[in-house]
Amino acid sequence: MKRTTPLTKRRLFASGFLLHMIALLILTAPAAAMDGNEILLQVDRNLQPESYEMYRKLINIEPDGSKKEYVLYTVKKGQDKMVALFLSPASENGRATLRLGDNMWLYIPNVGKPLRITSLQSVVGGVFNNSDILRLDYSAEYNATIAEASADLYTLDCKAKTTTVAYDRLKMMVDKKAMVPTTIECYAASGMLIKTLYYKDSKDFGDNVVRPSVLETDSPLYKGYKSIMLYAKVNRKDLADEVFTLNYLPRVNELR
Repeated sequence: MKRTTPLTKRRLFASGFLLHMIALLILTAPAAAMDGNEILLQVDRNLQPESYEMYRKLINIEPDGSKKEYVLYTVKKGQDKMVALFLSPASENGRATLRLGDNMWLYIPNVGKPLRITSLQSVVGGVFNNSDILRLDYSAEYNATIAEASADLYTLDCKAKTTTVAYDRLKMMVDKKAMVPTTIECYAASGMLIKTLYYKDSKDFGDNVVRPSVLETDSPLYKGYKSIMLYAKVNRKDLADEVFTLNYLPRVNELR
C-alpha cells in the first residue's frame, strides 16, 4: 500500500480546490456574461408580461399643489401593440389611444375618426408624454450597453434604434437583485436632459409579476411640475390582434 505524503495531500487538496472553483465559475458564468441588451430584455419581462391588462391612475401635480387625476385601463400584446382606455374623469370617459410601433392614434367618441398623435405630445398634459403612457418594451426601442456595475446596480447606456423614438438616449439604473429600473434619465439627441423617471414601491401583483407600483417623473423643462403613475393591477391576459386596430377602439371597454 502506497503511503500518502504531506506533499501528495497538498497536491490533492489543491486539485480539489481548483475543480471546485472551476465548477463555481461555470455555474455563475451565464449571469456574469449577461450583456446590456440581455439585461434590458430581462427588465422588460419583469416590468410587464408579454401580453397583459392593467389599471393605472395618472396624477398631474402643478406648482401650486393642485392635481388632476386620470384612470386608465390598458392592454398590451407583444413588443409593439398597446391600447389605453380612459375611465375617468367623466369628461374623458370613453376616449382611447392606440399604439402600433411608432404610430399612435387618439379616439374620441362622437368624433369622425381617430386622430394621429405623436410620442412627444401628451393626451393628459403634465410631464408624462404619450410615449411614457403607451410605453412599449425598452428593448424594442433601444440597444443597451453596460456603462457601470456596482454591487447593487447596473448602469445601462441605452441608445435609440431609430430617430422616431421619444428619447435619443437613456441612462438606466437597474437593481441587480430585482432586475427592474430604479431611475431612468431621458436625454435628447443634443444631450439635454428631458426628464427623469423614478420607479418605486415594488409590489407583488400575483402570477409571478413583482414590479414597482409607482412611477414618478419630473423635468427641468417643467419647473415645479410633477407627474405620478400608480399601478393598481397587472394581469396576464391573452388578446386577439383585432383588439389593436382602429376599428376596435370604440369597443375596448368590452375587454374589462
